[in-house]
Amino acid sequence: MRVNAIQGMDGAGAQSNAQAVGAGEDFSSYLPTTASLDQIFEEASRTYNVPKNLIKAIAKAESDFNPNATSGAGAQGIMQLMPATARELGVTDAYDPYQNIMGGTKYISQMLAKYDGNITLALAAYNAGSNNVAKYGGVPPFKETQNYVVKVTQYMNDGVNAPNASYTVNASAGSSEAQNTEGTGSNMVAASLEEAEENYFHDILEQLFSYEDYLHFIDLYTKVQEAQEEKEEKEQKSDSYYAYQGFKYSPVSLNLTGV
Repeated sequence: MRVNAIQGMDGAGAQSNAQAVGAGEDFSSYLPTTASLDQIFEEASRTYNVPKNLIKAIAKAESDFNPNATSGAGAQGIMQLMPATARELGVTDAYDPYQNIMGGTKYISQMLAKYDGNITLALAAYNAGSNNVAKYGGVPPFKETQNYVVKVTQYMNDGVNAPNASYTVNASAGSSEAQNTEGTGSNMVAASLEEAEENYFHDILEQLFSYEDYLHFIDLYTKVQEAQEEKEEKEQKSDSYYAYQGFKYSPVSLNLTGV
């Protein structure tokens, strides 16, 4: 369920929410409550030990802080999580700003752990996938990815101001997962990362091909293979025949046979 921004919090309200979000306690005791984007970024930074400016820079580059953003490829929310990746990260509603930011921060923390804190490689993997980083031995030669790394790095170094908006924090939908991992930070094992990427590509294929298309492809592929094998078998027989004929009528063979 998508949430609506609550604009214009007063100072007292902001202070109360900061205590609720920053205390690391069970959010269910504060329901219903709200938190500003800065407070959510602060919570995510502390939970996963990722620089706050880096998280905000990614959010700026990915969606310009739009919680309802959806890319052409299906990426969702502020941190632009693919559905399969969101599920692997424990995000049940990718359009919920709190869940999305916490999930995206968890993901970039896994990338940082994977690349020993190398922000450039972590950002390249966030954009293009770690398989491409491994394939090309660094930042992939994709213009989009290269521009993305430069843009996010610049945002991070210059500093980014998040919009002055607050959102309802729904503790019953995924925040407990984030709380249970508090303090693990960059020491988290990224065992689920490859599975998340595999599911990501699986989702893309499902959008492009139906099951009937898959069956049709397998049928065509099988027929092509059979035709190729049949052709090769005929060529082998033909080559053997002509080789025999050539030997049969050659001067050497005729002398040997006394013909």
